[in-house]
Amino acid sequence: MRRWRAWDSGPELAVALLVVFLAPSLGEGQGVPPEPAPIPAGRAAPPGTYGDIDVVHYDLEIGLPAPGGTSIRGDARLTLVPRRSGVSTAVLDFTGLAVTGVAVDGASTDYTYEDGRLAVPLGEGATAADTFHVEIRYAGVPDDGLVFQRNVHGRPSVFADNWPNRARFWFPSVDDPSDKATVSFTVHAPASWVVVANGAEEGPPTDGPPTDSGAPRRTWRWAMGEPVSPYNFVIGAADMATIPLGTAACGRAPASPREDGCVEVSAWLLREDTAQARVSFRRAPEMVDYYSELIGPFAFEKLAHVQSATRFGGMENATAIFYTEDGLASGRDMEGTVAHETAHQWFGDEVTEADWPELWLSEGFATYFGHLYFEHADGEPEFRRRMEESRRDYLSSGVTGQAVIDPTQQDLFALLNANNYPKGAWVLHMLRGILGDDTFFEGIRAYYRRYGGRTATTEDFRQVMESASGRDLRWYFDQWLRQPGYPVLDADWAWDADVGEVTVTVTQAQNPAWPVFHLPLQIAVDLGAGQVERHDVDVVGRVQRFRFPAATEPTGIVVDPDAWVLKGDGRTQRASRGEPPDPGR
Repeated sequence: MRRWRAWDSGPELAVALLVVFLAPSLGEGQGVPPEPAPIPAGRAAPPGTYGDIDVVHYDLEIGLPAPGGTSIRGDARLTLVPRRSGVSTAVLDFTGLAVTGVAVDGASTDYTYEDGRLAVPLGEGATAADTFHVEIRYAGVPDDGLVFQRNVHGRPSVFADNWPNRARFWFPSVDDPSDKATVSFTVHAPASWVVVANGAEEGPPTDGPPTDSGAPRRTWRWAMGEPVSPYNFVIGAADMATIPLGTAACGRAPASPREDGCVEVSAWLLREDTAQARVSFRRAPEMVDYYSELIGPFAFEKLAHVQSATRFGGMENATAIFYTEDGLASGRDMEGTVAHETAHQWFGDEVTEADWPELWLSEGFATYFGHLYFEHADGEPEFRRRMEESRRDYLSSGVTGQAVIDPTQQDLFALLNANNYPKGAWVLHMLRGILGDDTFFEGIRAYYRRYGGRTATTEDFRQVMESASGRDLRWYFDQWLRQPGYPVLDADWAWDADVGEVTVTVTQAQNPAWPVFHLPLQIAVDLGAGQVERHDVDVVGRVQRFRFPAATEPTGIVVDPDAWVLKGDGRTQRASRGEPPDPGR
């Protein structure tokens, strides 16, 4: 993408224009380095980077240029508190844009800006009981995070695309999932565009300040009252049509601004692609109803499904899900993605992983609950088909030799893998099989109630599920999330007519470098004439033998007949009559 600067006269003119555009002048800082060297987006921050401050609210004002331009002007007003006494500096992630002034509680202040960090002094003697209002004004062309491009139909547009830590490219923040905050937006956009953002629209758009070239602009205001992580903060501006899809979660949407207490569900599509409202989004309100009944209330003000510029197939931004414009323009049915991203409003947005290595708490949950919607809407065979597809996706991936939770992984984009998506979904499915539907979903609802609006860890989830079930589940979470691989089960059987007994020998034949799995599962013995006897067993060894009564010779056996266990494709064979095979082979 070609980039050009609207402010050809350099940063001095940019500063002057910013002052006129936004408000009275702020004091000068200690200078702006020509090209800060940040931690590259997509890399985890060094230990100790975060934790000193908690941003509780962002009030972001963004001035967009005329269509075709790429320079923005920003005014970020952050409400923050120290997390402990003695914190004298607020350190924020910010990179690539020129800082034109900083103020704390209305007073201009010096600051330092280097290596992708903006350090703002708070003064000596700050305590955890203090609240600070920090304002940062800035301008320039974002290197990432806020994407200016011509859309698939050739018209200019701008969309935010923050995951995992690219918010820092267009507003100062604590750019980490652990620091959740509320947000409000004031967006000055070309008059020919519409603007979508998180939360509810605060009144109709008004006339805004013109662009530098004199082109008319309108001002849009949006606000979200539920805290989410900065990777979920978005704006989108383009020539789009807004299509109402219906309402949902009536009586189960406490943040709804509507008098009827329902959530408004809509599609924001490029005008050429409005037919997609009847393809990919035809059941979008029903999905919100389903999840709000199964899991808990919908926490946010609305739900907009937006055709956008994003590097992902879908991005779960709270209240404003972004989808790849190419996928929708092609006419492809993206309903599976819609279900996945809608489930993220509960898991990922409202309950958020405390750190990136815990990403399965977001992506595994969204994958599984996405599949569950189709079990609800289209029946169990469709659910099983989707789970089998997830199983095969995981088995054929290149990450089976890695644990799901890997604290050493520094490349955050590498976390978008089959461990966190399909294997994470299977971890939930197997837990459901062990605990039973009633206990499993009671535990899920308790987890959502406890950590809604907050962050959570795998340990938090484990403890909630242990409380719901009254069972020790540490072995289960350690085995499936902190160790690599999956079991491959070979099963041999033999029938002893003299004692009326069938012997089944189960061998774990997976990679020897992987663990021997503890597997609660069923073995089904088919005695013919429609008679199938099921036996619950615990497989805990590399080779294990089980004996079951069988008055007649079985016609076959099936290990895990209902596919509750994530396993490789082993073999089941009929052994010769007489002594069963040697279990020590």
